Amino acid sequence: MSSPDPQVRAARNHTTPAGGRRPVVAVTGAATGVGALLTERLAASEEIKQVVAVDERRGECDAAEWHILDVRDPAIAEKLRGADVVVHLALDLDLGSDAAARTAYNVRGTQTVLTAAAAAGVHRVVLCTSAMVYGALPDNELPLSEDAELRATAEATGVGDLLEIERLARRAPRAHPGLNVTVVRPAILVGGTDTALTRYFESPRLLVVAGSRPVWQFCHVEDLCSALEYAVLEKVEGELAVGCDGWLEQEEVEELSGIRRMELPSAVALGAAARLHRIGLTPSPAGDLAYTMYPWVVSGSRLHDAGWRARWTNEEVLAELLAEVTGRHTVAGRRLGRKDATAAGAAGATVALLGAAAVVRRARKARRR
Repeated sequence: MSSPDPQVRAARNHTTPAGGRRPVVAVTGAATGVGALLTERLAASEEIKQVVAVDERRGECDAAEWHILDVRDPAIAEKLRGADVVVHLALDLDLGSDAAARTAYNVRGTQTVLTAAAAAGVHRVVLCTSAMVYGALPDNELPLSEDAELRATAEATGVGDLLEIERLARRAPRAHPGLNVTVVRPAILVGGTDTALTRYFESPRLLVVAGSRPVWQFCHVEDLCSALEYAVLEKVEGELAVGCDGWLEQEEVEELSGIRRMELPSAVALGAAARLHRIGLTPSPAGDLAYTMYPWVVSGSRLHDAGWRARWTNEEVLAELLAEVTGRHTVAGRRLGRKDATAAGAAGATVALLGAAAVVRRARKARRR
């Protein structure tokens, strides 16, 4: 989908923050991913005075002022001095990261940025977590409001870190009076991302746990960036959920993707997923499966009330995701090489879960050699 033309952008950016002054915005994690896209977007906006980019390496946006450092370094306070808003996007949610190191980086980094922003006189910090913090539960309303209770547990990849970041966000205004903290929670993020949920669509069959009710809501990175820009420009604040309008039922996803389902009993699916993760053959813990079983669709009502609208539909984002993963082969969250993928395709998707015991035995035998 093409970027909005100048007239559309001008219509979108018709207001400025309170007081009418163009803000100086600092972005952490600015060299890659969502951070890089947001840095470019803000640098091109006539409503932003300056963009300060912070990362451990320099990115490609020449219009930004770059500072190279780790966000856990207290020296970041000096780099944030003069900024009006900080958007903190320096998070490690990589499936291959060591869990303890990932948590240490994510939580300590957020703590440091919040403290540094307050010390530097920044008046607003925008954090980005995920709609996963609401939890995927069979009794969830469709859709969930922003005020819904955060009922997730730490059993899925990175969700424990995100819940701790949410707690830090709630405490920060009390610890630092005058500091406004806005939290943005996207649905399944698509657009150059690699998560357990995007890998679900790299499998030869879509795993469906018997008795579950999967529904799917996506968020394109372009829409996330525009929602973050709304928060930067103070058009909306508080806890914000962002995603495409509505959702897709599992049957619609299967029809649109052309990928057939593999239905398994809950005990088989969860037990095999836990076993494969425990011995290190797959990056995804069994907790990730809940997000493919039960609804966690969000309404996005606060952004909608502020005039924001998603430019992408769920159908369009799914099509983009399927195009991105073409040629990749994943079984139970684990990427396969070409030789393994051929074998998996020949044997069918059940190699992943119904054949888990055989995979475990082979792995143990290989270690004894």
